Amino acid sequence: MTVVVLTVDQRGSRRGADLVPDALAALDGVPTRAAFERTVGDELQGVLDDGAALAGALEALLRADSWNIGVGIGPVEEPLPDHARAGRGTAYLHARTAVTAAKSSPWHTRVVGDDPGARAVETTVWLWAAVLGRRTSRGWEVADLVAQGLSYAEVGDRLAISQSAVSQRAQAAGIVESRRARELVADLTDDLLGRQS
Repeated sequence: MTVVVLTVDQRGSRRGADLVPDALAALDGVPTRAAFERTVGDELQGVLDDGAALAGALEALLRADSWNIGVGIGPVEEPLPDHARAGRGTAYLHARTAVTAAKSSPWHTRVVGDDPGARAVETTVWLWAAVLGRRTSRGWEVADLVAQGLSYAEVGDRLAISQSAVSQRAQAAGIVESRRARELVADLTDDLLGRQS
């Protein structure tokens, strides 16, 4: 079985609060094969088998801007255990390599897999992270409401600003670019999972 193992390590944890509970709460709605859980100390891990799920998890983690993110794509031993931390296989080894390399990588994120397509996923994630990294709190406010299905007019009503102001915030926040990048991460990952299975 080919899966995505996401291994995530908190940056600067010795100098700050434990952010693992907040991350687990943010990742709670992401569909998993093995749920996200703390593995040891300030690290967490989960197993995914869907590109859209990976994209959702990455967006939550990149938004927090507090994590070294390692994405490993490859086979795992079956049957997959109930707990992510108990699994074995190439995807786990790739995730460990990735999270270690993420400490000195753009956007603190690396994607490792045997298939050369893993590099395309990584590149897309880096470009997407650059869009998310420039997003202000006002931009996130608009993006979150649009993600709930509200139109720009409805967002304007909710925030008591003009539709033109909503459009300006949406453009500055890179909402359209972010949506496309998220879709591309999901599609490229699904392609990898299909090719490697």
